[in-house]
Amino acid sequence: MKTINSEELVKMLVTIADSMTQQRKHLIELDSTIGDGDLGITMERGFQAAAAFAKNNADLPPGFLLVKSGMEIVKLAPSTMGTLMGSGFIQGGKVLDQKMELTASDLTIFFEGFLNGVLLRGKASPGEKTIVDILIPVVEQMQAYQGDDIVEVLACAEKGAQQGLENEKGMVSQHGKAAVFREKTLDLIDPGSEAVAIMINACKRSVVKESL
Repeated sequence: MKTINSEELVKMLVTIADSMTQQRKHLIELDSTIGDGDLGITMERGFQAAAAFAKNNADLPPGFLLVKSGMEIVKLAPSTMGTLMGSGFIQGGKVLDQKMELTASDLTIFFEGFLNGVLLRGKASPGEKTIVDILIPVVEQMQAYQGDDIVEVLACAEKGAQQGLENEKGMVSQHGKAAVFREKTLDLIDPGSEAVAIMINACKRSVVKESL
């Protein structure tokens, strides 16, 4: 698969939303350990809203569709993680201009924008056990990919996500409620980063299904 259009992006957002619903309990359990315990609810609500919007607006250019979907996440999931996820989609979508089809390179550009959106909004730095620490290796793996296949570039993103989760085990949480636990967060998975990993896995599964 060399390109994806808005119709395929809609299917991707629906797959993400369904995955967040399926992983709702898992995210709640993770978040209950070092957070407020509402992450599963927040992610399900935000992405189901984004998917519903996307299904009704599949005629929009991909970049604009992603921007507006991000706005839906911010609006329907008014929390720290909802705001960060939504900001990522908004910034990532903006850099895609008015393109009607996205290439593997465009997806890399989207995730670069996504990371920048999170950095601008969240003010976190690398090494502080936040979603920044999963997004950096995701972007690096995608940037290193020299091919033009959509499935393969998202496989690189998934590889980066797993690398990021593993790296975070050696980090101490320094933001939000988790910061209270400090060294107790060593070896634990950052719940927000797990949500990002679920999102990326869903993106890849969606395009694999479409390419068959």
